[in-house]
Amino acid sequence: MSETSRTLPRLVVETTRVDDIRLLVPLLDSRHPLLWMRKGEGIAGAGVALRLEFSGDNRFVDACETWREVARLAQVTDPLQSPGTGLVAFGAFAFSATSALISTLIVPEIVVGKRAGTYWITRITAVSESGAPLAPSLPMPAARPLGAEYRLSLLPGQVKPDDYRESVKAAVSRITAGELNKVVLARDLVGHLPAEADLRRTLTDLALGYPDCWTFAVDGLIGSSPETLVRVDHGTVSARVLAGTISRGRDAEADHDAAIALATSSKDLDEHRFAVASVVQSLKPHTRTLITSEIPFTLKLPNLWHLASDAEGILSDGSTSLDLIAALHPTAAVAGAPTATALALIDELEPFDRGRYAGPVGWVGADGDGEWAVALRCAQIAENGDITAYAGAGIVAESDPERELIETKMKFRPIVEAFG
Repeated sequence: MSETSRTLPRLVVETTRVDDIRLLVPLLDSRHPLLWMRKGEGIAGAGVALRLEFSGDNRFVDACETWREVARLAQVTDPLQSPGTGLVAFGAFAFSATSALISTLIVPEIVVGKRAGTYWITRITAVSESGAPLAPSLPMPAARPLGAEYRLSLLPGQVKPDDYRESVKAAVSRITAGELNKVVLARDLVGHLPAEADLRRTLTDLALGYPDCWTFAVDGLIGSSPETLVRVDHGTVSARVLAGTISRGRDAEADHDAAIALATSSKDLDEHRFAVASVVQSLKPHTRTLITSEIPFTLKLPNLWHLASDAEGILSDGSTSLDLIAALHPTAAVAGAPTATALALIDELEPFDRGRYAGPVGWVGADGDGEWAVALRCAQIAENGDITAYAGAGIVAESDPERELIETKMKFRPIVEAFG
């Protein structure tokens, strides 16, 4: 038995199909929700059967190895064998190896799920070598009414608007000097969550307002991301790359014109090309075939148009979703190109720790399949209620500081409105 095996509990996992689960959000803990949902489907978690923590350069590799061992030790009964059934962990990883915020995989005690007309409940129990539960069983969570409405303002944090404009100017000068092609620069907003606030209200607003996005809540990180970092399902891998943004128009004609302007913008097309290339370069070693969109398409969200490209392939080396987020992160869509130079410039120009912003967030199953998004349109909520939200923009040679500031304002809109 390995040293890791001796320190990990054995998990007993049982998934049961049920007749109907109407809503996931009302089942959540109001202050520590666990959620992964899109278009009303997904998984919600309650309690903590196992929490794993990672940090530093090896956070992804360590997570891969530890999760394989957790899965090997587990006793799983899963008659459904569908995405999200059986043993699952919710995960959120720090953007940077030097982040003070830990990366984590959380295995709930209870998982409730719904997908394609199938509904299930999974109970996960940590047991001793004799098979005795290490803690009392968590009762099945009941749907509860949402708490009272609350409103709060998010204000500029360490990077004020003028600071951001200056950072963009500095980045453009470095790009035009030939040091790099693109860098993604972020800024922050801060606020404080009232002690009685019910985070399920914020998640409900995000899920209803942005149904085509991944609405997530993992260890205080909440948001609705439009960007699929990677999805692995029975040997297939897919990803959606977003880079290039414009605001929606005020009416149908203006909206159409905005989409055309984005699709023909050399600045945005260049930014998008770098992002797609980085994903293809990272996935190709793991696939027999990899098909990508020949030209990007315009993706419509409630407040924005994005340039988007899809990639899909067949895995050739048995990689899990955790292996692939290790290979993909950070993409050019959230860091820049070349990656190492962009990361160095981010460290130089951004005065804050990004934490889990722009890192992978999602879930992984016992077989390594899973769904992971890039943590965008999000905020991290500390135990004391402090909130930090982040938004960034891709800077290339043609970038204008005022336009990039406006882009971050548009990207802040989902989380600002969900709290406000």
